[in-house]
Amino acid sequence: MSEPIEWKVQGSYFETCNCETACPCVWLQPPSEGDCKLLVAWHIENGYFAEQSLNDLNVALACYAPANMKDGNWQAALYIDERANDVQFDAITQIFSGQQGGHLEILMSFVTKVLGIKKVKIDYREKDSKRFMSIPGIAQAEIESIQGITGEQSTISNPPLCVVSSHPSTVAKSKQYQYQDYDKDWQFSDRNGYYSAFNYQP
Repeated sequence: MSEPIEWKVQGSYFETCNCETACPCVWLQPPSEGDCKLLVAWHIENGYFAEQSLNDLNVALACYAPANMKDGNWQAALYIDERANDVQFDAITQIFSGQQGGHLEILMSFVTKVLGIKKVKIDYREKDSKRFMSIPGIAQAEIESIQGITGEQSTISNPPLCVVSSHPSTVAKSKQYQYQDYDKDWQFSDRNGYYSAFNYQP
């Protein structure tokens, strides 16, 4: 049996979907509209896979759940930064498809159909309480956090289902959401968003 590969990725992430704010899926409740159309973006600030650095690379995931997310049957498409070399592309594919364990293995265990894995240009930006991601010709999303009653940002910590388990999620709302690829064509705004730092490791 081969030795497990050492890896770790950390940075910032955000997601947005078609659910009302805040998305009930994280509490294992049915999606607001019966299905969930999820778009996730990660910026790896620091990361490695064995000896390979993964610093400063971006990753995105489009995911469709036909009913309650806890019931699985998700369809997913993975997008990896075009700046990644072949070794980095393979490493990110293994990590973000859940093949190397950790929280991502739990998350990706709900996926029954992989639509595809593509190397694309991914622009990821953050400014104050806003997060933005675009993949030319495929996806564009922008969210902004919701101010809580005390004036601080509103957060959710340790829900039963989440993209990031290492940090509390700031609750946000989408300014825009567009995704067109494979057989999907999604477009809406003023829906749910979350963002936070992330830390994934085995």
